[in-house]
Amino acid sequence: MIKYLSFLIFYSVTGAYAQSKPATKYALFQASTTHSGVYPQSNYSSFGNLKWKFKSNGKIYSSPTAINGVIYIGSEDYYLYAIDKETGRSLWKFKTGGAVDSSPAVYENVAYFGSFDGYYYAVNAKTGRLIWKFKTGGEKLVGNKGLWGMTPSNLYMEDQYDFYLSSPVLDLNDHHLTIYFGSSDGNLYALNAHTGKKKWTFKTNGIIHTSPALYNGMVCFGSWDTYLYALDAASGKLKWKFKTAEQPVYHQLEGIQSSPTCVNGSVYFGCRDGHFYSLNANTGKLLWKVDTGGSWVLTTAAVKDGILYVTTSDTYLFLALDAKTGTEKFRFKANGYLYSSAAVSGNTAYFGDFSGKLFAINLTTGKSSGTFSTEGRIENSKGLLNKDTLDFIYLVRSKDTAAYATSVAIMNQLYKLGPIVSSPAISSGVIYFGSTDGYLYALNLR
Repeated sequence: MIKYLSFLIFYSVTGAYAQSKPATKYALFQASTTHSGVYPQSNYSSFGNLKWKFKSNGKIYSSPTAINGVIYIGSEDYYLYAIDKETGRSLWKFKTGGAVDSSPAVYENVAYFGSFDGYYYAVNAKTGRLIWKFKTGGEKLVGNKGLWGMTPSNLYMEDQYDFYLSSPVLDLNDHHLTIYFGSSDGNLYALNAHTGKKKWTFKTNGIIHTSPALYNGMVCFGSWDTYLYALDAASGKLKWKFKTAEQPVYHQLEGIQSSPTCVNGSVYFGCRDGHFYSLNANTGKLLWKVDTGGSWVLTTAAVKDGILYVTTSDTYLFLALDAKTGTEKFRFKANGYLYSSAAVSGNTAYFGDFSGKLFAINLTTGKSSGTFSTEGRIENSKGLLNKDTLDFIYLVRSKDTAAYATSVAIMNQLYKLGPIVSSPAISSGVIYFGSTDGYLYALNLR
């Protein structure tokens, strides 16, 4: 698959089991502070009827957080929303000065999240009233002049596949609550979660849009400078860093967009360099890596019973890998780019694709046990999909394949499908996820 026709590229956020002393009464997208993507065991295996859908006024890239009967999610319309879990009715909304593409963390009636206005926020989870806000050095999308060789070469071009801001993780240690998050200013921040006061920062040489993971007193995260970092969570001092591969010409855009998963002494993450990695969590040494055929890996792996579940972008693959060796167990091909991290419950994994389809995959057979289509896909798939599958070349037709304007125009067409970039959350037999058609969906499982 070719996203930008000037050269071949292949395609996150957004787990692992809980940290040493996990905080209680706590919710974060992808289920835990170490990003497991694993939800409580259930016997559900497919999709039932639509329970409700809530319409925002912007694309939704943010992943939902479900806690205390409320669903929290951000939108590109500048709002963080609190939605009643049963009815889909808006309880409150909080307006920022930019798109809310960070997924919220909620702890003890406080919701934490970031916005493209350059602020990180703490708001009352019951009322939506501001508690504090913290100013970063500013947020932006990754980009470059003449991106990937596209024309005109002197034009600064934003990467249209850089969808997320770093989402927060919370750590309750010795009764002190700390919030960690990355920023486009290149810093990983640690703040006092009660006051918003800065505890420490760690500077990298690239934008940080990955979400940090906590594991055994460390905070792990990736940067666009091509390094995966592990810091002492208390002091912010570097414990180790691991360098991924880079393209000599396009290295600024071959960094780490996938958020790490930490479990059983290993750190797992994907990269835009076309590999998925396993590192020793204590030393940062490479244990194994899987070549994804050039495809970016931007999502966060779910881990259950010694198996990793991860998705790729342009190859449209959902992969099951042995956590110890990286050996492939099975693969399933979707209908479009995969930026939605899998949510695993029982013997089923759930994730969405860029064609607007949500999948349920049986983890024993590796086959689909059900699908659901977004409103955008239902309304606009005819003429946009080639045999029900996203095909960039099919959409390009006679347009100038080297022009950035062509890529922008094609992406705007794809958005009509209601792509699912949001990673789903599961609670009490219902799966929740956002779409770029502006809807937050609540879908019963069966």
